[in-house]
Amino acid sequence: MIYGSVCSGIEAASLAWEPLGWNPAWFAEIEPFPSEVLTHHWPHVTNLGDMTKIATAVLKGDVVAPDILVGGTPCQAFSVAGAREGLADDRGFLTIKYVELANAIDQKRAAAGAVPCITVWENVKGVLSSKDNAFGAYLGFLAGEGCELVPPGRKWDNAGCVYGPKRAIAWRVIDAKYFGAPQQRERVYVVSTARTDIDPARVLSEWQSLCWEAAQASKGRERCPFPVDGGTLYRFKRTDSYIEDQRCSTLTARDYKDARDLVVTHDGRVRGLSAEEYEIAMGFPVGHTAIPGSTLAKRRKALGNSMNVESMHWLGQRIDLHLSEIDLPAVDEEAA
Repeated sequence: MIYGSVCSGIEAASLAWEPLGWNPAWFAEIEPFPSEVLTHHWPHVTNLGDMTKIATAVLKGDVVAPDILVGGTPCQAFSVAGAREGLADDRGFLTIKYVELANAIDQKRAAAGAVPCITVWENVKGVLSSKDNAFGAYLGFLAGEGCELVPPGRKWDNAGCVYGPKRAIAWRVIDAKYFGAPQQRERVYVVSTARTDIDPARVLSEWQSLCWEAAQASKGRERCPFPVDGGTLYRFKRTDSYIEDQRCSTLTARDYKDARDLVVTHDGRVRGLSAEEYEIAMGFPVGHTAIPGSTLAKRRKALGNSMNVESMHWLGQRIDLHLSEIDLPAVDEEAA
């Protein structure tokens, strides 16, 4: 399997999927520091830069039409911590450009006699309650309905599926803490495809609870200590107080400005989380962002803006099981 990655960041998807034997065809990242990280670790993979230009290049045959399209388009337009301008924000509108790229890939693959691609999209939970129904617009365009879809209630549920004329789609909110990450990180994961032999709902739903399956997926993995010096973590609460915890708050790209979680060391010193602790919390190998010219601010921003590696590894495993024609359990309707 080969995949194309947009809004690649520091490539959580590649680290998550390398154990599956999947390979990147290309990346697309415009931010300077993440681009340098990509070049440092994957010098053989082309960074195409602006994702809005890739659809045309795919149709011309200048860029490979991959088996999987993966990306987490910018979340700032949907995050509850931002202005929440949705699709009116240029960053939010990249959601629609993502679908245009998926359509171009499928068109090119169909012309070559290949099966349609699988898309994997990640974003903040806030997209489900965006005031302009951005998620409904995304689902409608992706499904090929020709209009936005409307949630059955005030906002979209944390899990669901849609079967449209163009694609089958499933989504689910998953917290990275289920995979042993020392971080509370809820994100929406959306899987879709026009393939008739794959059901995205069966990929994202399992018979056992997510906690049980995630625990099985993460068995045997060696984890670095968190905090790295054996200190005590204090997680910041919205009530302007701190609570002793084993997991940090959700890491964000803004943390390079005002990260709030604290660590109290054995000798009584108080400090913020180190870049290495950010890497551990996001599932990256320690030192992944420690490239020449890196700073704590650059590393924090890139890591806070990334997908969680272990969540993406679990999702890749689920897709791989489906592709391998292993009999996955039926959808757990209560979980969905």
